[in-house]
Amino acid sequence: MNRTTFFVDVILPLAVPNLYTYRVPYDWNDSIAVGKRVIVQFGKGKLYSALVRVIHENPPKQYTAKYIDSILDEHPIVNQKQFELWDWMSQYYMCNIGDIMVAALPGGLRLASETKIILNPEYSKKIVEVNFKISDKEILIVDALEIRNVLTLNDISEIIEQKTVYPVIKLLIEKGIVLIQEELKEKFKPKIENYIRITKYADNEENLKTIFDALEKKAHKQLDVLMAYISLSKRYSKERKEVKKSEIIKMVEGAEAALRSLEKKNVFEIYEREVGRLASFENENKISELNEVQQKVYESIQEQFGWKKVDSSKVESLKLESLEMKSPVVSNDLTSNIQHPTPNIQKDVVLLHGVTSSGKTEIYVKLIEQTIAEGKQVLYLLPEIALTTQIINRLRKYFGEVVGVYHSKFNENERVEIWNNILSSKTEVQSLKLEGSENSTTLDSKLASFKLIIGARSALFLPYSNLGLVIVDEEHDTSYKQYDPSPRYNARDGAIYLAHIHKAKTLLGSATPSLESYYNAQEGKYGFTEINQRFGGIQMPEILIADVKEATRKKQMKSHFTPLLLDTVTLALGKKEQVILFQNRRGFAPQLECNMCAWVPQCTNCDVSLTYHKATNQLRCHYCGYSIKPPSKCAACGDTDLRMKGFGTEKIEEELQIFYPKAKIARMDLDTTRSKFAHQHIIQDFEEGNIDILVGTQMVTKGLDFDNVSMVGVLNADSMLNFPDFRSFERSYQLMAQVSGRAGRKNKRGTVIIQTQNPEHSIIQEVIANDYLSMYTNQLLDRKNFNYPPFFRLIEITVIHRDVNMVNASAKYLADELKRHFKKRVLGPEFPLVSRIRNLYHKNILLKIERDASVVQVKKIVTELLVKFKSGSDHKAVRVQLDVDPM
Repeated sequence: MNRTTFFVDVILPLAVPNLYTYRVPYDWNDSIAVGKRVIVQFGKGKLYSALVRVIHENPPKQYTAKYIDSILDEHPIVNQKQFELWDWMSQYYMCNIGDIMVAALPGGLRLASETKIILNPEYSKKIVEVNFKISDKEILIVDALEIRNVLTLNDISEIIEQKTVYPVIKLLIEKGIVLIQEELKEKFKPKIENYIRITKYADNEENLKTIFDALEKKAHKQLDVLMAYISLSKRYSKERKEVKKSEIIKMVEGAEAALRSLEKKNVFEIYEREVGRLASFENENKISELNEVQQKVYESIQEQFGWKKVDSSKVESLKLESLEMKSPVVSNDLTSNIQHPTPNIQKDVVLLHGVTSSGKTEIYVKLIEQTIAEGKQVLYLLPEIALTTQIINRLRKYFGEVVGVYHSKFNENERVEIWNNILSSKTEVQSLKLEGSENSTTLDSKLASFKLIIGARSALFLPYSNLGLVIVDEEHDTSYKQYDPSPRYNARDGAIYLAHIHKAKTLLGSATPSLESYYNAQEGKYGFTEINQRFGGIQMPEILIADVKEATRKKQMKSHFTPLLLDTVTLALGKKEQVILFQNRRGFAPQLECNMCAWVPQCTNCDVSLTYHKATNQLRCHYCGYSIKPPSKCAACGDTDLRMKGFGTEKIEEELQIFYPKAKIARMDLDTTRSKFAHQHIIQDFEEGNIDILVGTQMVTKGLDFDNVSMVGVLNADSMLNFPDFRSFERSYQLMAQVSGRAGRKNKRGTVIIQTQNPEHSIIQEVIANDYLSMYTNQLLDRKNFNYPPFFRLIEITVIHRDVNMVNASAKYLADELKRHFKKRVLGPEFPLVSRIRNLYHKNILLKIERDASVVQVKKIVTELLVKFKSGSDHKAVRVQLDVDPM
């Protein structure tokens, strides 16, 4: 036995700045490993699952190390490269590594502070006794639960007379006998499917003929079920397959009773198998050839990456299921200084600037094909779940079962399943022989190992082992930024660093790149290539301006629609073409207002007006969820003349029904896409022509590709342009250009109508001219003059407390301390637009740092000031929130 005294530094799923050290019992010296979960006691008797980060032989000097209670995993669930990403995020975004652990691990892998145990209702005691060999201690726990229903960990410790109960509880959970009450919705439970197989007796051809003859005379339904099984199992072909019970039930009406009878007659036996929850696909389509423009761009990207060209015939012959892993391409140092473009210099990051509908996805497919052919993994990041539906379907037709999908709309079981699939590069089969039973249940994970992962920002944290390429599609999108809770990271920047860790390459793609990315490309830090024409020679859409001010003056407005917009919609519908209308505000009306005194109902928890939602007949706060029924009279003056002001997607949807009663109209916003498959259903209906007009928020602007959309309308361009933010012009251009790109996608030129009260605005004129470079040049000059990115880095420090006076005093003190070190680089403190959220007041301090300044030194000073600030008795109750690179 190894008698060395080991200590482990662990990451706790808590917002604590440091790792915490525990002692490892001698018996577990050979079992402990970095990346495994261990149960530890932290605080006053609370137990947490923590991750082992470091193993060493040095006891802590400031405290006595407690022993770890148990080890949860046979193999590490987090690899070293993931820890490198976590460490970088913790340092760069100035957050605790415990926050990153919570963000990175699926809920099914986080067993924090379990306290109550209950019996699993799916397993009776009888089944448990027959199918599992359970120990005396486990029987004691089961018996106690049948009497008392719920047991705490202390109860169980007393019952089995054992201090550390986690190993026993873990075994009971794995056997499916008990559940943890707090984690009932999050705990990973394998999906079990019932399968049917023919018995040894019936598998004999002579016996089978006898069975057929008997069933033909008396039991026709049972005969139908047997015939269905023979067909589904491909019994008389070379490749037999297993048959699910559900397949038989779908195929033969009333099959349940017939199956039970056949089971009694010793024809069939039913067994359980663990199956994957993720849909299975076969690669159906051959990857199409690129046109001349796409091919040049593809070769340019290869050259800038330093990749060798791959013989396409060789790639075509490779089988995706049996690719061998090879060492990744060596990359340049990601952190090198900005340099001007130099021919033949390899780049780790390349920006692809391609106009909407230029065929960027086909180039992605070629690069993915090449990377997979070299035995490496590909991460394909998308900003929105709404985008994944179309892309997934296209890529699965090309690459089949090697495509995995990961985003927040998956339940915890599915997310754990994907995590485990990527963690293990080989298909693992695990058999569990059940005592007391002739049959055995095989826990069989037959999913192909995922080599292409498509996902939103959370896919960044998966346990990749051999990443070769990261694609960040629509790289400009603000959805890549996590705003709350910590870590407040940008997945685009995180993806670049992740690729750096794996010595992989990153491709950023967009029709409207962020100013920062385009600047980095122009300065030579990133590689660059562009496509200036649409695929197939389709013209860019015709963009027309509808002057709302002029139409209002002439009394031509119909509700919120100009004559030009309504006429264009009518024309499109008359040609059986589809329409997309974009309004960047959900709900029915932004506010309810008294016509006499201008009183507006406010949220009681936040400093915002309540938005009216007609579907639920509620006034609702979009920050905290507070809602009330609409008042019948003004709370200030008592007048009953209350009117709706402004308009959201819900109101647009309703009013369009009046103008176009025969049209099929749908809405896509946060309210209509809360359920898991809502995005998919709306997009599928629109693709299949079941929707004529789609009204939506930003979701409809992002990369969706519809064949029959000939007209797009932007209903209120001014609300975006007038937003008080230094990025508002850039974002307005991006949104309008992106939504315009949905028009005229296949063999026809589309039309875009932009409704505005300021037709001469420079951004609107640049959208009409599709002049990204002009927008970039003008905005870059403003950013340089006023010290904003990409010339300066920003750190936003927010002081939060329930008492506004405390917030004012604390924010002033902190700002004064920062100004002593950073002088004029500190702006504020100032209240944001919404200064109170959930009864907490917020006040912001903005720190601007030159690009050539030492960011490490700046963050060190800020951290020291915050420690000093929080240690003062006057500020202990005040929360301080940091946001590095706010968007």
